Amino acid sequence: MTDQSEWRFSDDRGQQSTAPRPPVRVLAYIQAGATLWDLGIRPVAIFGSDHDGPDPDRAKAGTLPLADVEYVGAGSALDVERLLSAEPDLLVAVSYGGGHVYGLAAETAKPLEERVPVVVLDVSQARTFGEIGDRFAELARSLGATGRPDADQDLDAARERLRAVVAATSADAPRVLALSPAGPDHAHVARPKMWPELRVLTELGVRLVEPAEGPGANWATQSRADTFALRPEVILTDIRAHAAPLEELRGSEATPTPVVPWNPEPLYGPRDHARFLGLVADALQAARAS
Repeated sequence: MTDQSEWRFSDDRGQQSTAPRPPVRVLAYIQAGATLWDLGIRPVAIFGSDHDGPDPDRAKAGTLPLADVEYVGAGSALDVERLLSAEPDLLVAVSYGGGHVYGLAAETAKPLEERVPVVVLDVSQARTFGEIGDRFAELARSLGATGRPDADQDLDAARERLRAVVAATSADAPRVLALSPAGPDHAHVARPKMWPELRVLTELGVRLVEPAEGPGANWATQSRADTFALRPEVILTDIRAHAAPLEELRGSEATPTPVVPWNPEPLYGPRDHARFLGLVADALQAARAS
């Protein structure tokens, strides 16, 4: 911001948005909105992607107060007028590369940008989790959020605890598998190197299992038998609304395994990330205690 309080922000497409003053009515993709909330900015409205339905996916919403934040819809239900019905003075979206506005059709995104500033942040595997988080924090500060030292301290403590748990089990580290159940017969098994949040776990020493090479850049779609042949001792399971329940995949005869609820569209605020790392640490301890 300048001395005249003019607001400027350059997004990850290299496009600069400007306004006479910092925007206060933020419309955001649900992942971005929930992250901004964790950083101290509450959006007035959120929207979903083609994977979402008429109601917000609570797995993606984090601690966002959904009773106070309008959900304007997702997929084909979205058009320019529907998005503008929330009277936003800024739209915050994410991209998985190439500057594409995730969740909005090109024929919607382009005319929308002619009527309201649009900031797009890159959340692709080309960036580290920390780099993505820093960009969200930079945007939040530009909108008036103040830092939360206790949140950063909680995150630092969660990282150190996970390192300590890993060190205590390093001689026989539990095998951790991240997946998205696709019903009773198949699962989409994550390739850890392609997911910024999973790369954080690897950096902290967690033993993430790699599926076999083959089709699928981010996921390897495998049969139930092939999935459990990887011998997971801890499972990170996709809890987004469009994923099948893990119990459908495991079946009633499955060996009990510690399970961590995992949102593959993570929130990049420190509090949510600290909670996730804490759950992983708990699961690793449980796996070794059993």
